[in-house]
Amino acid sequence: MKAIILAAGYAQRLYPLTKDRSKALLSIASKPIISHIVDSLNKINVIDRIFVVTNDKFFSDFVEWKRIENLENVEIINDGTTDNNNRLGAIGDIDFVIREKNIDEDLFIIAGDNFVTFELNNFYEFHLTTGKDSVCINKVDDLKLLKGFATAFIDEKGVITRLVEKPLVPQSNLGVYAIYIYKKDTVSLFSEYLAGSNSPDAPGYFLQWLHKIKEVYAYKIPGEVIDIGTFESYKGAVERFGE
Repeated sequence: MKAIILAAGYAQRLYPLTKDRSKALLSIASKPIISHIVDSLNKINVIDRIFVVTNDKFFSDFVEWKRIENLENVEIINDGTTDNNNRLGAIGDIDFVIREKNIDEDLFIIAGDNFVTFELNNFYEFHLTTGKDSVCINKVDDLKLLKGFATAFIDEKGVITRLVEKPLVPQSNLGVYAIYIYKKDTVSLFSEYLAGSNSPDAPGYFLQWLHKIKEVYAYKIPGEVIDIGTFESYKGAVERFGE
């Protein structure tokens, strides 16, 4: 299994904190957010390579981060974009890495701004029980916050039956997080999805398309995923866990 950490965004909502630094490199609980992710991914023994996809602006920062942390199983990939106007989007970046690295096996994908309070190996073990594409979900009570999520309906088996990315009026309080495990035969579908002129942006759009043609199982997380998307969410995380 391979893993992709998405870290190619420009995080304009977090300016000035992220004007000259990727939000994945912001510190929470004494180390960069992305370092927590890598530590957790490294506990999943089937993952033999972690690809961090970033942009040209922050590429050298991630190369230096990798050098300092001595991460031999991590590879930094530059998607070649320079600002918000020419960015590939999260799905575009996933497809870019799949094609650049000829990935033809199961794939773990996670957003680089997710501060996770549970072990990602728990999610992987859930995935093993289903043998299907899987995604992390949790109940979100804040209606304003929920509008920024993909929201899901699931059946009694935990299979997603309906999913809406960033709904104007959420009809489900189950928020979908950018933490996925896709089977080998699903990995090749990213190019098919993009060839259909679908949105290359939020990864939930791919899932919204995918669940209509394949079973996707939802894992109700045993902790929290704090999406560091705004200054308020970062400040709150630092207040709780330290910088």
